[in-house]
Amino acid sequence: MKGVICLNTDTGIISKIAELILTNRPAAIANIQGSEQYPDIEGTVVFYPEEQGVMVLTAIAGLPVPDAECGNTVHAIHIHDGGECSGNDEDPFANAGTHYNPYDCPHPQHAGDLPPIFADNGSAWSAVLMERFNVDDVIGKTVIIHDSYDDFQSQPAGNSGSKIACGVIEAV
Repeated sequence: MKGVICLNTDTGIISKIAELILTNRPAAIANIQGSEQYPDIEGTVVFYPEEQGVMVLTAIAGLPVPDAECGNTVHAIHIHDGGECSGNDEDPFANAGTHYNPYDCPHPQHAGDLPPIFADNGSAWSAVLMERFNVDDVIGKTVIIHDSYDDFQSQPAGNSGSKIACGVIEAV
């Protein structure tokens, strides 16, 4: 089982990300849309294959802005194994399925467990290099954003709250 590769600026990650965006097309993209309760959420999650894994770039706007000064601005984001952003009255994205977990690992070691996104005034941006999957593995699956943070302990999904936004990962 492989994990998340965390890079800092000493490794040139900023220039690597800029090079990716400027010179390459992503191999896949998920266009994120909020649920009926959160219609302002929109953004993209793009997937670039790399020698060390898959670079996942996330840009989201319209996330809930807390009323309190110290309210939650951290949101769990996961790849789910379902292929639809539809659901029911209780769960608007029930058909997105559960976390993508082809190796039957406990949470937070699912292949689809991504680092959380940190919103500032409703917007969030992140870049992470993942070795847990390749792009072809996740095409047709969904990306889900939750209304709360992932506690990285609770089973099976980190107690990350309701699903508030979703996008299907499609080949570019």
